[in-house]
Amino acid sequence: MLSKSSLPACGLLAAMTLAAGCGGGSPDRAGGAKTIITVGGSDTMVNLAQEWAETYHRVAPDVSVEVSGGGTGVGIRDLMQGIVEVANCSRDIEPSEREQIRRNTGRDPVETVVAYDGIAVYVHKDNPLEEITMAQLAAIYGEGGAIGKWSQLGADPSALGGADDIVRISRQNSSGTYLYFREHVLADKDFKPGSLDMSGSKDVVELIARTKSGIGYSGMGYATEDVKMLKIRAADGAEAYAPTVENVQRRVYPLARSLQVYTLGAPEGAVKAYVEWILSPAGQAVVEQAGYVPAVRSGTDP
Repeated sequence: MLSKSSLPACGLLAAMTLAAGCGGGSPDRAGGAKTIITVGGSDTMVNLAQEWAETYHRVAPDVSVEVSGGGTGVGIRDLMQGIVEVANCSRDIEPSEREQIRRNTGRDPVETVVAYDGIAVYVHKDNPLEEITMAQLAAIYGEGGAIGKWSQLGADPSALGGADDIVRISRQNSSGTYLYFREHVLADKDFKPGSLDMSGSKDVVELIARTKSGIGYSGMGYATEDVKMLKIRAADGAEAYAPTVENVQRRVYPLARSLQVYTLGAPEGAVKAYVEWILSPAGQAVVEQAGYVPAVRSGTDP
């Protein structure tokens, strides 16, 4: 298993249940009880979470997993308020958030790493650029950065319909991807004003597909044939790596990260069973099919 040194024991708790036990209950058409597990947060993970929910419902038809997005920050807020039982997060929970959760609920958030991801840097499929450095990304996106034209990167504007100005596409500030990019690319400096800030990971990729002079960042699982993912060099002279499953597993891709879920307290009940299934071979197969990297290697225990 690929794991972080700080990873607690795998598993999750339904923090705020809609009925006694873990997961809410509601009558189904046959008059029995249906268990509902509420999940929300990271837009990077929303497609993956929906695939998990649909697949798990076929395994456990009496369980309905309801998934919403909104960004990592929204998921953490909703967990704290009891709106969701599971918060999907594409970044680590911050110490201040952990302390606020503890103050507001009297409980500690429990983390489980469920997958790994690479934040890809996307350009239009016709863009002649093949790779970029971390320093160049910082100069494009960071406040005071000196790069604003494709010709500064050696890309011929004629391939971009004659447009030389770089159109920066970013995420809203509640996004875990936004905060990760700010921390790891901009070294916690501010973004330049004037970017097009999208509410979802898919929205970033779709806008780049329509914008020849655009550049943006999003999870590698959102790639389409209409965009190109650039290789990234950690520094000048370093090897350039593409955002692939192998490179993320080897942790050589500069923007590799973990994807995790949080709940309040220790795991139990229906939510525990659901997360254990996510970490099972069947759940991790969904991770691979969605274009992400499994957190549990085949043949190993969670």
